[in-house]
Order: sequence, then C-alpha cells, then structure tokens
Amino acid sequence: MKDKTAQHFLDLIKKSRRGKFKIYIGMSAGVGKTFRMLQEAHAMQRNNIDVKIGYIETHNRKETHQLLEGLPIIPRRKLFYKGKELEEFDLQAVLNIRPEVVLVDELAHTNIEGSKNEKRWQDVMEILDAGINVISALNIQHIESLNTIIQQVTGIEVKERVPDLVLQQADEVVNIDLTADELIMRLKEGKIYDLKKVETALNHFFQADKILQLREIALKEVAHQVERKVTTEVTKTKLKHERFLACISSNAETAKTVIRKTARLASHYDSKWFVLYVQRPSESSDKINLATQRHLINNLKMAAELGAEIIRIQSDSVAKAIIEVAEKEQITTICIGKPHFNLLKIILATNLFNQLLKKLSQSEIDLIILS
Repeated sequence: MKDKTAQHFLDLIKKSRRGKFKIYIGMSAGVGKTFRMLQEAHAMQRNNIDVKIGYIETHNRKETHQLLEGLPIIPRRKLFYKGKELEEFDLQAVLNIRPEVVLVDELAHTNIEGSKNEKRWQDVMEILDAGINVISALNIQHIESLNTIIQQVTGIEVKERVPDLVLQQADEVVNIDLTADELIMRLKEGKIYDLKKVETALNHFFQADKILQLREIALKEVAHQVERKVTTEVTKTKLKHERFLACISSNAETAKTVIRKTARLASHYDSKWFVLYVQRPSESSDKINLATQRHLINNLKMAAELGAEIIRIQSDSVAKAIIEVAEKEQITTICIGKPHFNLLKIILATNLFNQLLKKLSQSEIDLIILS
C-alpha cells in the first residue's frame, strides 16, 4: 500500500512539472490556425515570455508568413530520404534549448522514417514531459475516432491521425471558426492555395455542404472537450460511472467502426473502456491469413492509442467469453457491430446467444449495437 501511495505522489509531481498544452482546431485548412498561433506568440514575446518556433508551416500564405518576422526560430534538422534533402522538426534541439513556450504546427504529421518517434504528436508528448509548454494545431479530420464520420462527409480517408487521448491531455482546446462563405471567399482570393488549385478544391473538398458539416463536427468536438474539462476539473465528478466493452472480430472495417464509436462514448462519459477480441480455433495464427492478422494488430494498436485496455482471449464460445469479461471488469455497456457484421453472426450461430441476452437482462449491463 505504501508503494502505491509513493507512486501516486510521484505521478502528481510529474504532472505538476509537465508543460501546458494548447491546441487550435479548425474544420479545414485555411481557417487561420497557424495565423492565430503566431499572433499569440507575438503577444507572449511582448510580455517577455521566452517563446520560440519549433515548426511552423505557412504554406506560403502571405499574411501568415509575415507574422514569422521577429520570432526566434529553432532551425529544422536536415536529412536525406530517398535521395532528397528534407527538413524535419528538431525534437532534440527543442529539448536542449528548453524555451518556455514552443510552437509546433501540423500535430498529425508523420515523421520521416528513422526519426525517434513515428508521429509528431509523440514528439510533443516528450516536450510536455520535459516541462516545456506547447502550442499546436490540427484539423478536425485528423482526430482518430472521427475518421469514419469524416470519410462519410468528404469521401476522403485521412491517413495522418491523432489519437483522442492527445486532445484529452490538452489544457486548452480552441476552435478557429469561419462560415462556409468566408472560407470559400478566402480560397477564391488565393489565401489558402495557389490560384491554379482553386477550381479543383471548389469541386472537391471546399463545397458548402461539406464545410457546414465539418464546421458542425468541429464545434461539437471542442464543446465536448470543454465539457470534459468542466466535469473533471471544476465539478470534480463524472457524468456517470460507466465502463465500456467494445467486442471486435478480425473483420478489419467492422473492428475500426466499433473501436472508434466506443472510444467516443467512453470519452463522452470520461470512462474506462476495454476492447475484447476473442480468438476462435479457426482464427489461430496458423489458420488466419497474414493480411487479416496485420489488420487485427493495427486495429488493436489503434484502440490502445485511443485509450482502451486490450483483452485477448482464446475461446470457442464468443458469447461466453463476453459474459465472463463483462462480469470480471464490471462492464456497464457492451458495444458490438450490426447483424451483418461477423461478430454478431458468430454469436447468433451459437446456442449461448440466448444466455448472453438472458444474462444482460438480469444485470444492469446495456447492449449497444453499432451501425
């Protein structure tokens, strides 16, 4: 008991020494996230705060580029990759220089192969752990649990994504908002992309209906983050004591959907959640194909990044395994896929499905079937 108390105290000390983290979120490129970051940096500089630019991407936007003037910049590291000289954010330089505040743009960026961390958000976590304050930015479409929703709206699957846990660690999340008309006007004026690209952008991503939907998603997400902060830090109470269990199969797309939607539910309730994969005899490593194995591993990795505790069980009865895990982990809500998904087919094919429903009806465990 004493060891646990000592560890808790050490965790509190580390937390107090951790840098503060602010994220600017926007519904799309061109709303002014980087512009606002640089404005804030100038305001800090006028107040004698040691602020430096770790990485800023102006995309050659004139108004944004002008704001770089007068701000100290930590040089990017140069490296060769596939025969080309490229520039990357220099994590070690930031840790060595130790500014009071550092600006690190493009939070969802994937680092060049061979870098210390695979993703820039992981670099930012290291900087925060070192006690350095960070201001960063990303677009709403880069948030992991929103990936499926964003794809439905835009028709584009975003490859570079940030786990929701990163947002949850932010001390401040600020939405940079524009109306659809204002954003389209900025695009037509050449303030977002080169004029040669405007027509293509208007015919694809920058359509009024898509922008409106993305705007709504961004506003709701930031409101949700604020609500979480109020709930955990002001009222010091949780919305409801919930524990979620996402039950997945080896079906790649189904698993992604169930994981992301359960992650959002758990985030809303600020609750612990689990992902359960029951490996049946037919899915043993010598019987399941390599592509399915790879997708399963990637989905479990994504779930862990989103904050889930992973449970893997070998059993010839999926329903029985779900019941046992739900009881052991004191689960309040079980999340599974729709009937046409593999997992429910497996359950329906067993004589234990009635037992599962009977068990749930006798308990206070809710069953959510996700579309």
